[in-house]
Amino acid sequence: MTYQYIHFLETEAVARITLDRPPLNILTTAMMEEIHSALTIAASAPKRRAIVFDANGRAFSAGVDVGEHTAEKVQAMLGSFHAIFRTLAEIDVPTVAIVHGPALGGGCELVMMCDFVLAGRSATFGQPEIKVGVFPPVAAVSLPSLVGMRQALRLVLLGEVIGAEEAERLGLVTRAVPDESLREEGEKLIAALVNLSAPVLRLAKRATLRPLRQLFPRSLEEVERLYLQDLMATWDAQEGLAAFLEKRQPAWRHA
Repeated sequence: MTYQYIHFLETEAVARITLDRPPLNILTTAMMEEIHSALTIAASAPKRRAIVFDANGRAFSAGVDVGEHTAEKVQAMLGSFHAIFRTLAEIDVPTVAIVHGPALGGGCELVMMCDFVLAGRSATFGQPEIKVGVFPPVAAVSLPSLVGMRQALRLVLLGEVIGAEEAERLGLVTRAVPDESLREEGEKLIAALVNLSAPVLRLAKRATLRPLRQLFPRSLEEVERLYLQDLMATWDAQEGLAAFLEKRQPAWRHA
């Protein structure tokens, strides 16, 4: 496959998927399909010890293109988006996110589904979807097990954006490091994985994630249905999305 919105580089040990739609790496359906294609290929190599996500531009990713939440596009968009996470939830190769700048919305969801998250201290994380009248399905399913129910509700219901050091304290980030050390520390983490046995790494990950993997597919399916059938049928969801695109404040009807 020819990639337009990502760079995909692989060796026997490591595959690297670099988001490359600067400056903010806004995720479109076409970009999601490229990520999923590369991820599927990356997971298929028997001696692979790491799959790495990083990004070019000012942000890791500022989220999914709001313009693709329209009634005629949302189902296809969500299907392409969630295909990435269903695959991430199944693969046994360890995954690493190296994050600089904002990781918001769908970008934050991509980060939280990785096994290791290394972030520069100026990185920010958040799920601001509630402010445009929707909610983040993957975060709704995954955040409670990562940061606890209280903090998950804070992030999903209030749409707060937090810094890397707070994200580390909550458990969303493995480690926050100085921005100037991010690349070096990322390579150290990758090297540590590369020095280990591929089959043993995979079996250890499979054993550790077994309880969560039993819950994730069914939970995501239920939340996806709630999003498409109930949320998108509300007046406020349509108003919130329209207000964002028109650069104005939403006028909620609470309906």
